[in-house]
Amino acid sequence: MTPVICIVCPKGCRLEVDEKTLAVTGNSCGRGAVYGKKEVTNPTRVVTSTVRIIGADFARLPVKTDRDIPKDRIFEAMRLLDDITVHAPVKTGDVIAANILGSDSNFVATRTLDAAGAPPGKNPP
Repeated sequence: MTPVICIVCPKGCRLEVDEKTLAVTGNSCGRGAVYGKKEVTNPTRVVTSTVRIIGADFARLPVKTDRDIPKDRIFEAMRLLDDITVHAPVKTGDVIAANILGSDSNFVATRTLDAAGAPPGKNPP
């Protein structure tokens, strides 16, 4: 049995997953059972970070992957962000890096940042 702490909701159920049958115990909802099986067979995570931005009132732009990537490739994906600099304006949801590591996952902006000094939503042409 593999112990797993569920991170799907704030409860943090302590799961036990049988590696052979993938039977999950300790979950208080169906989402915990799905998470436990996935965590034992193919653990994945959404990755959050920041990249440099030029021309905005802030020096960093928050980004995240738009879908899970394999847990063992997180640091490799993070290293890609070291070489990325974007220019303002940027809108929430804009793709900052596409198809990272061939995973069909993208890094997307999680905040709208207008050009420095521009009123919100009034970016220069």
